[in-house]
Amino acid sequence: MGKFLSALLDFIFPPRCIYCRAFLTGRERYHCSKCAENLPYTDGVRIYGESFDYAVAPLFYRDNVRNAIHRFKFSGMAGYARGFGKIVADCIKNEVADYDIITWVPVSKERKKARGYDQSMLMAQAAALELDTVAVETLFKQVHTVAQSTISDHEERRKNVTGAYVVIDPELIQNKRVLLIDDIVTSCSTLNSCASVLLQAGAESVVCVTLANASGTENAK
Repeated sequence: MGKFLSALLDFIFPPRCIYCRAFLTGRERYHCSKCAENLPYTDGVRIYGESFDYAVAPLFYRDNVRNAIHRFKFSGMAGYARGFGKIVADCIKNEVADYDIITWVPVSKERKKARGYDQSMLMAQAAALELDTVAVETLFKQVHTVAQSTISDHEERRKNVTGAYVVIDPELIQNKRVLLIDDIVTSCSTLNSCASVLLQAGAESVVCVTLANASGTENAK
């Protein structure tokens, strides 16, 4: 897109902060300066899983972060992927030492058709672009499950995603340290399910980065 057209679109449709929806000014990009200072940052809180080494997120899942993710997932705001990808990429730079391949937790074909896009795929691709690499599709969700957000019991959440994911091409991940990206971590059921099949297919290890932490482990390290 040319600079003139980009400037014209910004004039007609002024960009807004993806979190508080305030109009952006000056050199603000994706989020306003107020949100940049006051977002609920996790400061590197880690969650340790059964099948993955650890999961880390840049933000806690509350207030404007929760509202922004809802718009991203349910209100067609696919353009948020660039801003979310940037903060995820910064988290990866600060918290993840080594990885060989970036991938994501996919949605089912039914949910992708209803939503119009796979939000984690868009975010992973945007994060990879910030990191000067590419995100690779490694997983397929073969079972259209009930949304995890509608299930409160941890054991039921685990059962809901057991057997839901398969590895597309095991050769892609053989002996690779996999960096798995998703939007939210709550009970770790989805991340554990995906990491388990990746390890069974030959991955060396799996580390997870999500945009937001909804697990309630704010005091964990």
